Amino acid sequence: MKIVVASDHGGFVYKKEIIKYLESSGHTIVDVGTFSEGSCNYPDYAIPAGEMVAGGEVDFGIVLCNTGIGVSIAANKVKGVRCAIGYDDRVVELTREHNDANMLAFGAHFMMLEDVIRRIDIFLKTPFLEGRHATRVGIIADYEDRHYCK
Repeated sequence: MKIVVASDHGGFVYKKEIIKYLESSGHTIVDVGTFSEGSCNYPDYAIPAGEMVAGGEVDFGIVLCNTGIGVSIAANKVKGVRCAIGYDDRVVELTREHNDANMLAFGAHFMMLEDVIRRIDIFLKTPFLEGRHATRVGIIADYEDRHYCK
């Protein structure tokens, strides 16, 4: 799989470890920054990651900041992105099965790295169930089509 990974300064250390793990697992990684622990603005990284996902350049996206909230909000501003915060194993599974999430956000200051990596594996291995869930995701996509301004 081809996966885009992005973080601000708060998620930078985890991002480096996640990239190492994913590359060792055979995935192709696109790192859109940040590239240091210097203070920066999370939208500058989460939005380009979301654009890559929505544009079909990559299969999935992973974004990190202190809480996971800022990067998820920013990524979700991109039409076609469904970014969830991966705060629990079962929730990560359900966000793929029911919501067809294409991005996952993590809070590096509130989650252990081993939990984040395990949840990334769950996310990447869990298929979208479609059926009634596709109808619900379709309602969201229809809304975006009607109201999205570029």
